[in-house]
This record gives sequence, C-alpha cells and structure tokens, in this order.
Amino acid sequence: MILSDYIPGTGLLWRLPPGSKLLALAALGTLLLAVPRLDLAALTFAAVIALYLGSGLGWRVIWRILRPMLVILAIIAGAQWWLFDALSAAMVALRLAALLLFASLVTLTTRASDMIAAFERALFWLRPLGVNPAKVSLALSLALRFIPVLGAITAEVREAQRARGLERSVIATAVPVIVRLLKMADDIADAIEARGYDPAPQSPRPTGDTRP
Repeated sequence: MILSDYIPGTGLLWRLPPGSKLLALAALGTLLLAVPRLDLAALTFAAVIALYLGSGLGWRVIWRILRPMLVILAIIAGAQWWLFDALSAAMVALRLAALLLFASLVTLTTRASDMIAAFERALFWLRPLGVNPAKVSLALSLALRFIPVLGAITAEVREAQRARGLERSVIATAVPVIVRLLKMADDIADAIEARGYDPAPQSPRPTGDTRP
C-alpha cells in the first residue's frame, strides 16, 4: 500500500521535524542539479547510505529500494554514456540513486499525516492566491509515497516479462508500468472522492436571528 511504507522507530531521523527532512530533500536535489560533479554525487550517495546504516535500516532495506530501479537507472546511464561519456553516465546514475534513497528515507521515517501537515504549513502562502494548501500538500505527499511503489511495480512487471522472454524489451516493461501507475492514480482519486475528502475550510455560519 502507498501509505504503509513508514517504519516505526525512535532514532534521530524519526525525531526530526517532518518539515526539516522535506527541506533537506529539496536542498539536496537543488544542490545536485546545480553542481553537476561526479565527486559530489558519489559523496552524497555514500552519505545517504551512511544515514540508512546509522539509523539501523540496513542493507536489506537499501537493496529493496534500489533493486526494482536498477533497470531504469541503467537505461538512463546508458543514454548518458551514448550521448556524452562514461563520467556523465556515472554522475547521473549516482545522483538519481542518492535522491531516490533519500526521498525513500524521508517516507520511511515520517508518518503520512505528519508529512501532509508539514506541507500544509509550508504552503500557507498559497491560500491568498485561491489555492488550497491542504489539497496541494496531499498531492505532494502522495507523490513522495509513489516512489517506492514505482519500484515495486517495476520489479513485478520485470518478473512477468522475464517469464515471457521479454526482459530485454524496454517497451514491454515501460508500457505496463505506466498503465498500472495511471490505474492506481485513478483508484486513489476514486477512493478519496468516495470518502468525501474535502480539506477546504468550512465557511462560518452567519450568526444572528435564525427565525424563519
């Protein structure tokens, strides 16, 4: 399930405010994109691995997150190698892997409700513009939760295509993954609508004489 990736814990990462972890994720992504250097990407990847090991999550969790995405990372790295060079391919692969692991670390150590609340507090400035921060925060939280789900779906599709002898076909893997993600998005939207979820603030009832 999308919202069941949280792992209960009492370590430092669990005690950090959700807003600080989301801010760190945004800052890390900005830094890696603004400074395209292989040594920075490698150092960031190593630091994120150290965070997993230091928090007690271990190599098994790291492998569970990265394994389904290896094909996608390999395709992206291969395209970079073909278009540019091997150093660019390694930099892009390490950068994406580091961001994927760090985003997953945020979801593993943050409850969904806390993450939504943090997004809502950070996006308060949208309300004067006519945008509901609660709805935007829900969308952003679900987007983060989709990261491990994407990996799991990709792994399932690859296993199914391997049984059919199509494991080397990019299209045979990509198309079912996209279809399943779109179907899942529709199911989530239907579930939210069926439960009558509407985070819009309720207008206060007028006070005064209520006689007919």
